Amino acid sequence: MQIMRCDTGKALCSDGSEQKWIDMSLIGDQPEGTWVLVFLDVAREVLLPERAGQIKKAIGAVAAVMNGDSADFDDLFADLVEREPQLPEHLQTK
Repeated sequence: MQIMRCDTGKALCSDGSEQKWIDMSLIGDQPEGTWVLVFLDVAREVLLPERAGQIKKAIGAVAAVMNGDSADFDDLFADLVEREPQLPEHLQTK
């Protein structure tokens, strides 16, 4: 979501379709225009605009699949298409 208006400890944020007040206590107050990752109405992480766009596309792809759309989603996951999957470090053989 993107911060539209700030108040101490909370911010009015928008995802393009809705606005809601988000708790900012985990990441601190941020300037208007900042993109934040939100879960359960709490900002969890400050995002660069490029990363916010990638997340928005991925959420759109998931929504499309849930609605039965069987279109090609490569453009929505462009950052993953040319990359081999990586195991988390704790699962890699040493």
